[in-house]
Amino acid sequence: MTGPEVDDLTRCAVLFEAADPPRTGTVVFWDPDGGPPPRHEGHAGEAGRTAAGPVEAGPVETDTVETDTVEVVAVEGGVPVTRSVPAVRLSVADALPVLARAARPDTEAHPAAAFWGGATAIALHLAARERLLPGVTPAGYDSWRTGPLDLDDVARIRELAGAAPPEAYNVPLPGTGGAAVRLPEPEGLVRAFLDAVADTLPRTPAAPAATGRAAFAAVEPQRVPQLRSWAEEVSAGLDSGVRVSLRVDLTAAVPGADEAPALRLVPRAHSLADPTLALDAAELFASVDHALGPRAQADTVLSLRRAADVWPPLERLLPVPDAMALSDRDVTELLTGGAGRLRAHGIDVLWPEDVHRALTARAVLGADLPAPADPRSFFRGDGTVPLRRELVLDGEPLTAEESAAVATGGPVVRLRGGWVLVDAESARLARDREAGSLTAIEALAVALTGYVRIGTEQVPVAPTEWLRALRARLADPDGGGEPVRRPAALDATLRDYQLRGLRWLDRMTSLGLGGCLADDMGLGKTVQLIALHLLRQEHTDGGGPTLVVCPASLMGNWQREIGRFAPGTPVRRFHGTGRTLEGADDGFVLTTYGTMRLDADRLAEHRWGMVVADEAQHVKNARSGTARALRLIPADARIALTGTPVENSLSELWAILDWTTPGLLGGYGEFRRRWMAPLDAERAEAAERGEAAGERPAARLFAGLVRPFLLRRRKSDPGIAPELPPKTETDRPVALTAEQSALYRGQVEEVMDRIRDSEGINRSGLVLKLLTGLKQICNHPAHFLKEDGTALTGRSGKLDLLDELLDTIITEDGAALVFTQYVTMARLLERHLRERGVPAQLLHGGTPVARREELVRRFQNGEVPVFLLSLKAAGTGLNLTRADHVVHYDRWWNPAVEAQATDRAYRIGQTRPVQVHRLIAEGTVEDRIAALLESKKELADAVLGTGEQALTRLTNDELANLVELRSM
Repeated sequence: MTGPEVDDLTRCAVLFEAADPPRTGTVVFWDPDGGPPPRHEGHAGEAGRTAAGPVEAGPVETDTVETDTVEVVAVEGGVPVTRSVPAVRLSVADALPVLARAARPDTEAHPAAAFWGGATAIALHLAARERLLPGVTPAGYDSWRTGPLDLDDVARIRELAGAAPPEAYNVPLPGTGGAAVRLPEPEGLVRAFLDAVADTLPRTPAAPAATGRAAFAAVEPQRVPQLRSWAEEVSAGLDSGVRVSLRVDLTAAVPGADEAPALRLVPRAHSLADPTLALDAAELFASVDHALGPRAQADTVLSLRRAADVWPPLERLLPVPDAMALSDRDVTELLTGGAGRLRAHGIDVLWPEDVHRALTARAVLGADLPAPADPRSFFRGDGTVPLRRELVLDGEPLTAEESAAVATGGPVVRLRGGWVLVDAESARLARDREAGSLTAIEALAVALTGYVRIGTEQVPVAPTEWLRALRARLADPDGGGEPVRRPAALDATLRDYQLRGLRWLDRMTSLGLGGCLADDMGLGKTVQLIALHLLRQEHTDGGGPTLVVCPASLMGNWQREIGRFAPGTPVRRFHGTGRTLEGADDGFVLTTYGTMRLDADRLAEHRWGMVVADEAQHVKNARSGTARALRLIPADARIALTGTPVENSLSELWAILDWTTPGLLGGYGEFRRRWMAPLDAERAEAAERGEAAGERPAARLFAGLVRPFLLRRRKSDPGIAPELPPKTETDRPVALTAEQSALYRGQVEEVMDRIRDSEGINRSGLVLKLLTGLKQICNHPAHFLKEDGTALTGRSGKLDLLDELLDTIITEDGAALVFTQYVTMARLLERHLRERGVPAQLLHGGTPVARREELVRRFQNGEVPVFLLSLKAAGTGLNLTRADHVVHYDRWWNPAVEAQATDRAYRIGQTRPVQVHRLIAEGTVEDRIAALLESKKELADAVLGTGEQALTRLTNDELANLVELRSM
């Protein structure tokens, strides 16, 4: 049925005419003003339906729709009058789309249409829950009906029936008229309509053939009087029987007395056909003349016998159920799991409304502990914080007297003018409140998350006042308006965000805590650290030298920046032959990660006011020798600097923060169990549902824990770097040459055959070999074939495009950074450009430190326009703002690493728009990875975070689909 036709019918009043069998009932649309019904076309309702509801119906013969009249009752002059009005009759199946539309709030439906739309919603909801029962009608036809219903279902039906407008049921009952006219009861009519929908939905034209029988499947009525007993037997256990609940009653001798009342358990039987009908066991077994039916007593005994298998004390109710007294042990068992087990088996335990079911427990952190006089000493491991449990009633902790009453009383204790149920665990906690102690940093972590793990249980925690104040202070990135003081010796004007960064660094280090400054590359992390060093020298107890551990390529940059922003501050390099720490009692000491690893013992013997790990992703593997060596060096404060605190896995963030603030995230095993596993699960669930994972419970708790220790600002954040020029990123697809295509197909065919016949580590190695070979072929055949000295021109689509780009860039007086992850490819590019007469220079991992600094100087001075760079050796730390073009000749398949490399040019100090060119071979594995990175970055981070290694987990078919060469 088309949209306009549906909307026309929804503006009509609607009636339902029940029939036998229910699916043959009709839905009548009529105009209360007596006008003609709207024009319409018939539509089949049988095809394409399931128990979950109808789908779009297709057209059928128009003789399935009747245009007729209907007798309705109106009141004229205070007298009921029956009159005939034009009407349209639709089958239930054809009417469902119209009524479903009428139920929508954005439809201008007649109140009667909206009413039956509401009934349709209930019917579809019941069908979706498979609340359908077979039956045989009084006329002997097969039928389905709704059932069993629960209390909520009955309440919804009665609430809807109570809101029925007159036009929804104003048809005279047979045999009535004139002044004696009677109308049907709305609830009965709604029940009949629900049965009609239930009898319609399971039937499709194909159902009889699929099931091998027509009864209960065919659309046409089937006479099956012989199945009546079977249907009644099937339904009896589901809808004609009873459901048992257990009610706990108080039996106080004197109302209002302080003497604890006794408790008793009263079995109660509820009708499945009408959940509002129920009897206590005593009433049920006192007489056979009751409304629950002849089987109710037997069903109740059977239910209780089964329940006794779940909770054995119920055996005392057998063989003739009545109320039973509950002992203290009985109450404790019910409160501590018995009621839950019974509920899982369909038997609810109903506690008295005027009694609190149970107390709640929480942990109290640092009760009566004053704020430490020296936070730095406290958080560096000297301090401990007591932990104890306390019981809470209505959000307020119990007093000592109340706790004593709970500890010594029975299962029912009078507290604050009312009775409270007390289980054995609560009584134990009231007697033994101590739960040990935490280290200072563990206590801070607990205060930040609001939960503490005691044994296997995660318990809500209430921190003491000074911890609560500290939590609020740390949670505010701006420090609650703390004044920030620019160091007197700093020869630089700090931007607002840099001043905020300095305030954060000073706050964390003055508390004896570490942190990770994770600003985007180019936002001035170095100058903020220099300012922090100078500020700490002005503190009476914050001096001492600062050790900076960084990649070799950054030592020169650190020395220049210190000389520029902190003139007169001593700076020395602890690197190369003859290195010494003699006299290094203030200022800066610069060393490399390699030297630090070799001389960790010597560095550990020196007193350091602060240790800084620049490009801290170098120690993201906590098990590496470099990371272990760094942990040996003590310091008053530890700061990590990195633009990518998480490149591949949260384990990297753990490694960094466990160095800056040991113990904050617990041991690695604990971190994996408590944080990584639930966060991975939440991220997978969010990705499946297309939702953001950041608002999930574990994600919120984890963010609250790490955010105070991780200051992350991006160039794109409002107000951070408004002076930065725009950046444009472009994927530049290139076609493979014939030589590249032949090599690509041959590599796929050869290696995939071997992969299919291998497994385990051998298979992983072959997958990496395949991917590496394909990327090399996409770069240039000479790269894959390991040719040296052969001609390069005309053999690679990427190389041809690079030539075009560089020609344009140089003509426009621009400068370009060209990144590749392969040193071999970089050397080929260097030779090719030299042969073309294009000035270029190359930096890679084997370039000596002095030579690196010279290459950077020459490029920044404009002496050479093209800088070829190994991505791994030059993707971080360098300041190359002379470039206004960045070319990624091949991709690392990790967006964070690629962004770091781009930030060599796009950083503070860049004055020209930056264009980023990513060269991608069309139809290849590069093309499909690029599409994934572009279309769903969060998923790409999860799947490709470890680069090619992650792809070794693909199945053979998935891998073959990924690497297949496709024509474009």
